[in-house]
Amino acid sequence: MALSGIAPSLHARVGYRSPMSKPARGATVEFQQVTKHYDRREKGPGAVNDLSLTVPTGKICVLVGPSGCGKTTSLKMVNRLIEPTSGRILIDGQDIGGQDPIALRRGIGYVIQQTGLFPHQKVGENVAVVPRLLGWDKKRRRERTDELLSLVGLDPGRYRDRYPSQLSGGERQRVGVARALAVDPPVMLMDEPFGAVDPIVRERLQNEFLRLQEQLAKTILFVTHDIDEAIKMGDLVAVMQRGGILAQFGPPDEILANPVSDFVARFVGADRGLKRLSLARVRDLELLPVVTAREGADAADARARARAAPFQYLLLVDASDRPIGWVDQDSIPSAGLLTEEMAIAMSPLLDRRATLKDALSMIIDAEVVAGIVVDHEGRALGLVTADTIGAAMRDGIVTEAATRNEPPDEASDPDGETDDPDGETATIDRLGAGG
Repeated sequence: MALSGIAPSLHARVGYRSPMSKPARGATVEFQQVTKHYDRREKGPGAVNDLSLTVPTGKICVLVGPSGCGKTTSLKMVNRLIEPTSGRILIDGQDIGGQDPIALRRGIGYVIQQTGLFPHQKVGENVAVVPRLLGWDKKRRRERTDELLSLVGLDPGRYRDRYPSQLSGGERQRVGVARALAVDPPVMLMDEPFGAVDPIVRERLQNEFLRLQEQLAKTILFVTHDIDEAIKMGDLVAVMQRGGILAQFGPPDEILANPVSDFVARFVGADRGLKRLSLARVRDLELLPVVTAREGADAADARARARAAPFQYLLLVDASDRPIGWVDQDSIPSAGLLTEEMAIAMSPLLDRRATLKDALSMIIDAEVVAGIVVDHEGRALGLVTADTIGAAMRDGIVTEAATRNEPPDEASDPDGETDDPDGETATIDRLGAGG
């Protein structure tokens, strides 16, 4: 199918890139006084009411709110699965209302909760659905499929020829993301994409996607009902309330620090101060120094250095500077060597990538004064206390970190009627280019 109905700015970005070339960047998405009434005769508020907001190029905007607030309706109006009653939606300044809806959908990535993979097709065929509809040759489809599977952390040789039923929930979700990226769309729509997996897998997928977004810089509209997910994933958060009303729109830290209404304050929760701690990481803090001594070191020297420091304890480390345990300065002998038997139970070890919320929780749970920050090889770097975390809030460090919004580092690891024989063309044309 020709793409003659799609806006030039979007058309130029979709379906015409070479494998491994630099990905197309995002596009600005703008809602201008958008309203949706499912029954035009009804009076009063509709499903969405007078929605106006702008998502800048390359940013993630999360639509969050209770059931029935219009967040999914708003999302589906971007690819015209739902048509607005009034108002306009612009992509890079082009009114999508004047575009061919099928061509528009093929140029917008779409990821849904249950992925929407075709069960009768192998993984590679699922990823390549839209490129095939656009007429890409077999070699080009294969190269693009393998590129994307690698990008989302799936070995093409292992996964390309499997069926969706042979994958875990997390693996299917990765395939759904790969399919949404197949033609390198500037805009992606994600409707509760991680809602159908368990919390551990969900966190891993969230982290992986944020790292992926750091490379791709797509413009993403992301729907969730979970305020914690919204805070973690969004550069911008649109809090919506029942009746399709935009209650507040802005960066996560601004919404947590300054909710504009009782509804927003209740929705983000009474613990919004603690939630703000999830926007900053241990690496954002200036660590407190810690006196260390290696096992087998001279006790007299260690005792003198420990007594000169403000902290009551010396940290005993091994030959690679990995923590062994604490030694109370009053228990350090005046002669002899330090031994492992002198050490008592340690504080929790904190990775520099840990959020301040997690760090504070670990310190409180362990009932200790400080947590020991270690590098990727487990070597001691310094200390974090509840007081230093509190000071970071007061001094604006959390706000500065939230503004940077750096992604987490690498962690340890419809149906539709159709006349085509496989039955997927109409479904993809209705849903758009994705899972």
